[in-house]
Amino acid sequence: MSTLAKLFRFSASLSRGVSAQVCRFHQGAVDRMPAHDAEFDSAKDRLGKLSEEPDNTVKLQIYALFKQATKGKCDVKKPGALDFVGKAKWDAWNKLGDMSQDDAQKAYIDLVNSMAGPGGSDTSEPAGADERYQGLKITTDKKVFRIQLNRPSKKNALTWQMYNDIAAALGDAAEDKNVSVAVITGTGDYYCSGNDLSNFANVKPEEIAQMALNGKVVLSNFVKTFIDFPKPLIALINGPAVGISVTVLGLFDAVYCTDKATFHTPFSQLGQSPEGCSSYLFPKMMGNAKAGELLLFNKKITAQEACERNLVTQVFPEDVFQKETEALVSYYGSLPPQSLKYSKTLNRSAERELLHKVNEAECDLLVERWQSQECINAIMSFFSRKANL
Repeated sequence: MSTLAKLFRFSASLSRGVSAQVCRFHQGAVDRMPAHDAEFDSAKDRLGKLSEEPDNTVKLQIYALFKQATKGKCDVKKPGALDFVGKAKWDAWNKLGDMSQDDAQKAYIDLVNSMAGPGGSDTSEPAGADERYQGLKITTDKKVFRIQLNRPSKKNALTWQMYNDIAAALGDAAEDKNVSVAVITGTGDYYCSGNDLSNFANVKPEEIAQMALNGKVVLSNFVKTFIDFPKPLIALINGPAVGISVTVLGLFDAVYCTDKATFHTPFSQLGQSPEGCSSYLFPKMMGNAKAGELLLFNKKITAQEACERNLVTQVFPEDVFQKETEALVSYYGSLPPQSLKYSKTLNRSAERELLHKVNEAECDLLVERWQSQECINAIMSFFSRKANL
């Protein structure tokens, strides 16, 4: 079996294996529980009612805490190195060391509450979210079209469907005569953690090449939408930004961030390559040396560093970020819309054709990268590190 196939099977089996194991323990461990039984039972029930499945790292935490709460300290033999799922679960449980069963139960309850809320319902979708878009909240107010990334439990990571929906939403904003400017921001502590690695899970070995080609189409169309968007586009970076959510910022007309934001493009760390036209725009904006730190050497930069490198327009203190940026956005929305549109056309028209060529070249390289041994080994290493956190 190829390394690539092993990775996809590992990701999928980790997800299935941890979920199934937790369910079995939930059914058979009631008589071994320490204190807080009522809260513990309630947490178990709410875990099964989440509208969005937790990622693998959280599942491992759930598994480990449940084992510690119902059985105590890890007392089983460590699985072999090739048993990826078993080793990930063993490492997560063993890391809890001498934590008491009572403390483990409390931690389990707190973890479930952080995902589902203490009242028993999943709070990952704020009230008023546009039901047409999964993982997004779309609103229009006073000529401002707002796209709010709305998967806080997944740090607003982008699924393939979200790529398509963001492009579709921006298409709607471009055609809407009542919209003067568009804004993209995030829900919760993160702006966006980049590409959801589950996009690459549950793919059969014979489907891998087609998956890469399909991914190219989705990504290429996504970036094309930013290149061609005819109205001012503003990013409000409310927290850490990773990967694709950073690289497309060069295609925005203004980028405002909180002083708590960070910017990270760990492409070589994951065996991948830049996208979002960043391979062209970042050296132009920052200079080759500063761009290389981000795109080649995985440097994470602060909000102030991002501003100094011309990636960010202005940095605001966290406590006034929302108030200050809302005032700016409201003002921009009040400006004459045709003047804004024509001025942006002049700003971008000279480079539009070049940007499309850069986007196509970046996506072509990613098709190769997604199928490469380097990329698969890097992502497998990433999964292993996450499992051991």
